[in-house]
Amino acid sequence: MTRILIIDDDRQLLRALRITLSARGYDVVVAADGAGGLAAASRTPPDLVVVDLGLPDLDGVTVVEGLRGWSGAPIIVLSARHAEASKVDALDAGADDYVTKPFGMDELLARVRAALRRATPAAEAPVITTDAFTVDLANKRVTTAAGDVRLTPTEWHLLEVLARHPDRLVGHRQLLQEVWGPKYETETNYLRVYMANLRRKLEPDPAKPRYLRTEPGIGYRFTP
Repeated sequence: MTRILIIDDDRQLLRALRITLSARGYDVVVAADGAGGLAAASRTPPDLVVVDLGLPDLDGVTVVEGLRGWSGAPIIVLSARHAEASKVDALDAGADDYVTKPFGMDELLARVRAALRRATPAAEAPVITTDAFTVDLANKRVTTAAGDVRLTPTEWHLLEVLARHPDRLVGHRQLLQEVWGPKYETETNYLRVYMANLRRKLEPDPAKPRYLRTEPGIGYRFTP
């Protein structure tokens, strides 16, 4: 049974989430503060974590960082903080998704299902096919109906990072660190230039990208 850990100090919300998720067959563990959540995760490692940012003892970002130190489970952040900076901090700390309060239960359930699907181990070096192009991660090759697409090493590396996380928001800092290195984590202009190049080569309409999508101020998402 898929185990979901929920860390939130809103007891009414905890109860509602426990009832809703349990009714759908999930094994639900709850904690009302950050320390309790981290302890619960260490006792019974979860398959997915839902964590609030506004906890009474620890900031939710600290909890996300603590979990990411040893766990690869998807993390969905819940928060009443709507500021872009809060979202960026949570995603850079290792969260996989960010849901602002108030939210619809159906939306949260959909995000839980999506996060669990993404966490399912994929075949080694998969071939990812879209309606416009195919990415062969094993052979480092991109093709369209017209044939092979010539990418520079940097363009390929950027596409590869996004393609290995399909449908997942990848933050600016993560992309810059993985493609250019830690000294470049603030150089977001690099991303704009190279994403524009990739879109010109791969998107049917680069001005209205369908596959290489921008999450303004946060990062990018590859949607096959």
